Amino acid sequence: MKPETWAPHVTVAALVERDGRFLVVEEHTPAGLRLNQPAGHLEAGETLAEAVVRETLEETAHPFTPDALVGVYMTHFARADSSGTTYLRFTFCGSAGAPENRALDPDIVRAVWMSADELRACPERHRTPLVMRCIDDYLAGRRFPLDFVHTHSVGPPR
Repeated sequence: MKPETWAPHVTVAALVERDGRFLVVEEHTPAGLRLNQPAGHLEAGETLAEAVVRETLEETAHPFTPDALVGVYMTHFARADSSGTTYLRFTFCGSAGAPENRALDPDIVRAVWMSADELRACPERHRTPLVMRCIDDYLAGRRFPLDFVHTHSVGPPR
């Protein structure tokens, strides 16, 4: 029997600030209704930038244009059986256009704009501690150019 290969789940998240408020989503999770940045999994064939644009549109209906990478974050959620899941999250900041008239992902209840103070006041509602950590890093001025993450595409085998 072939042993299972371990791999982290690669995710992306978008930070959009407008007039001192951040675009977040209220979503159904196994732990109940939680707040998160628009975020989701990298899909096969996508670049990280393409993934964050897609996820933001699917979860908020706002077209997203990434300007910079805020940070790369790793989180491990342990389970009682000593297994767990590791997430590697790439958080981008940028701007969002006007919302399009489209349905949101099924788990998303709504997109909402909240200030950092409003978010800081309700940590029990955050999907993970990364919600506030990413905002704090953004507010501290952390920015890396988009080309900090290089995507190397390999063509078909010769």
